Amino acid sequence: MTDTFTLAHLSDVHLAPISGLHFRHWNTKRALGYLNWQRGRRHVHLRSVADLIAADALAHAPDHIAVTGDLANLGLPGEYAAALTWLEGLGDPDRVSVVPGNHDIYTGRLGGDSCLVTWGPFMRNSESWSTDARVQFPYVKTQGPVAFIGLCSAIPTPPFVAAGRLGDGQIAQLALALERLGAANYIRVVLIHHPPLPGQAPPQRALQDAAALADVLDQHGAELVLHGHNHREMLAWRRYSAGGIPVLGVPSASAGLSHKSEPLARYYLIRMQREDGALRINCETRGLTSVDGEVMTIDRRDLATPSV
Repeated sequence: MTDTFTLAHLSDVHLAPISGLHFRHWNTKRALGYLNWQRGRRHVHLRSVADLIAADALAHAPDHIAVTGDLANLGLPGEYAAALTWLEGLGDPDRVSVVPGNHDIYTGRLGGDSCLVTWGPFMRNSESWSTDARVQFPYVKTQGPVAFIGLCSAIPTPPFVAAGRLGDGQIAQLALALERLGAANYIRVVLIHHPPLPGQAPPQRALQDAAALADVLDQHGAELVLHGHNHREMLAWRRYSAGGIPVLGVPSASAGLSHKSEPLARYYLIRMQREDGALRINCETRGLTSVDGEVMTIDRRDLATPSV
């Protein structure tokens, strides 16, 4: 492979407005979440900014777009429907991959409504991997030389808890998928909402089985891991026998105002090229540097993976 594969990575858009909130959806967690939205987050996460970031990403004609969760705020059916329209604006499901975040699977009180159903086409295996049409995790979506492995770390949690968990079954299936895809020489890109390594988030916001996931990465490898959740730029490295694994966290793609230490809206344009056995990854950070500014390049960095 000498051609460049370009991937856009967006996350945590928290699409506004909150709609379709009925009495049957109320519980303590949703009530607290709604208050938090009204008092602060609705002034930060703006649909107009999410659309601006999406338009900039599309203008660069990426080969694929990855969205690592938290499209919704309170996990409501109306939010799922609005997010589906937004996702369809990004592209067809074979060129857009999504994993759910903790705000998407917010609480168990929804009856039959689920983002896993509404956004199902964006979270399914490629036919070349599995003919099973059900949404199941991890899913594997292949496009050219790249394989996207989507994980679901989102679980219903009590109030004031935003932690995640994969579970033993999903972790075991991930190990098998990484091994099989590595043997086929795919560039393996793992998608997850929560930061995947131990110590990357406080306990009430962390991935509960991060240590087990880190062990799988150490043993079976990957070329890139992408996540959201912390609304900040993050870069960590995980070692495995064949080289280093860059683990990238991206800020919110809809932040129109600074909030605490979180920056204004940003996303990544990631360019991957394999030549002479070495994979070269360049990550361009694009986003806003001022509230009324235009989307622009903020940073560029090379993430060099040693040749196998």
